[in-house]
Amino acid sequence: MQVLFKSRHPQATELRDLTERRVRFVLRRLGWLVPLAEVQMSDVNGPHGGIDKRCQVELRTDGVGSVVVASVAIVWRTALDKALARAARFLMRLWCRDSDSRRMRQRFISHER
Repeated sequence: MQVLFKSRHPQATELRDLTERRVRFVLRRLGWLVPLAEVQMSDVNGPHGGIDKRCQVELRTDGVGSVVVASVAIVWRTALDKALARAARFLMRLWCRDSDSRRMRQRFISHER
């Protein structure tokens, strides 16, 4: 799995290695389904503070489509973890739904014969 990291903020770029490790850890069981993960971090309202650290995760998958999830938090790490958790949960739901429909089609075809 290839992990792309994009950010213009100096504090966020320090998290490049951590981000790659977290993405690989969270998607360790779904890595075969995701050839490319793109993480973008941005500071929404600059130096004013508050809940403004935004993390967007895009998972480009084989067969299921593309999953894009964003999260906003006070701290970079929290925004990253929330976005990764939501993306992994959503991807699992999509994959389970797709595999269930495949199983149902196979059962239907075998009963017709």
